[in-house]
Amino acid sequence: MRKLQLTVFAIAMGLAFGAAAATHAMSKSEYTAAKKTIEADYKGLKAGCEPMLANAKDICNAEANGKHQVALAELEAAYKPSDKTRYNWGVAKADAVYAVDKEKCDELAGNAKDVCVKEADAKHVAAKADAKAHMKVVAATKDAALDKRDAEYAVAKEKCDALAGSSKDTCVSEAKARFGKS
Repeated sequence: MRKLQLTVFAIAMGLAFGAAAATHAMSKSEYTAAKKTIEADYKGLKAGCEPMLANAKDICNAEANGKHQVALAELEAAYKPSDKTRYNWGVAKADAVYAVDKEKCDELAGNAKDVCVKEADAKHVAAKADAKAHMKVVAATKDAALDKRDAEYAVAKEKCDALAGSSKDTCVSEAKARFGKS
C-alpha cells in the first residue's frame, strides 16, 4: 500500500511539473493548485507512517518530509524558473536523501553506525556540491554564449565598415538585429 502511495505521488508530481517545466513558468492559480495538491499528498504520506513503529516510522516520516520539500522546491523552480530555484531544488533532493540515510543508520550500532553516518555525510556533501557545480556550469555557459555573440557581432560590424552610405547602415542594422543589439 505504501509503495503504491509513493508511486502515485511520484507520477502525479511528474505530470504536474512536466507541463509546467515545458512552458517555463506557471500561472499563480496553477501554482496555488499544485501547492494544495502537494500539501494534501504530504498529509496522506504522513498518515501512512502513523501505524508504523520505532525506526520504521522515523524512516517513513523522513521520506514523507523529503518528498514534500523536494516537491515544494520543484514547484518553486517551475513557478519562478531561475538558476537559484533549480539549485534549491537540487539541495532539497540532497537533503531529503540525507535525512532518510541518517534515519536508516539508526538501525545500526557501533562502528557500523559510525561508518553509515560518515557515508551519509559524504553522499550529502557530494550531492550539494554537484548542485552548486551545476548552477555554476549553467551560469558559465550563459556567459560564454553572451561572449560568443558579442564577438560575432564585432566581426559582423567590422565587415560592415568596408561598406559606405546606406548599404553600410543597412548592414549595421541587420547585424544589430541578428545579434540582439540596440
